[in-house]
Amino acid sequence: MNPIRKHLALATLAVATLGAVQGCIPVIVGGTGMAVAMVSDRRSSGTYVEDEGIEWKAGKWISDRLGDKVHVNATAFNRKLLLTGEAFNEESREEAGRLATSVENVREVINELRVAPTSSLGNRANDSYISSKVKARFVDQKDFHVQQVKVVTEAGTTYLMGLVTEREGSAATEIARTTKGVQKVVRVFEYISEEEARRLDGAAESTQ
Repeated sequence: MNPIRKHLALATLAVATLGAVQGCIPVIVGGTGMAVAMVSDRRSSGTYVEDEGIEWKAGKWISDRLGDKVHVNATAFNRKLLLTGEAFNEESREEAGRLATSVENVREVINELRVAPTSSLGNRANDSYISSKVKARFVDQKDFHVQQVKVVTEAGTTYLMGLVTEREGSAATEIARTTKGVQKVVRVFEYISEEEARRLDGAAESTQ
């Protein structure tokens, strides 16, 4: 990773970690914020913005409809939507999945909600800390760019999302698997060929 990209990746990681500690903050803060967040991201700018909207809508719709029957985290990547958290019962879990499917632009829902009591703030803080450790370990490796893999941890299970090659996915999985605190790794990747990866990376570099 060249020095400029590394500094931008570290800056993005710092913002993400701050958000985990302080609560929800906007990911996009004007044009500069988006430029930093999208360094080496293989999604188009339009898809990136769509994913942000999908996360917000899914979280709001589920919360408005089900209230305290669920604690849900909605994470989108390339219009694939991952639901993690806890549901009061199986009926609430399934309803959350149906609501997520109805969100505009969503092409697939991965419903990983657990039927379990709502997690404590301490547990959520620990999960955020685990995710930050995984991302920190991504920065210095050379198999993929840190922005190409999205990391979500829930109850010690770390989910990995992104547009990656088989080689990149295996490398990211190994890093996550060997990070202290990670109990299990679930891959929610969308796999692409090495040729497609080079094409997308070239397109991203040409817009910087």
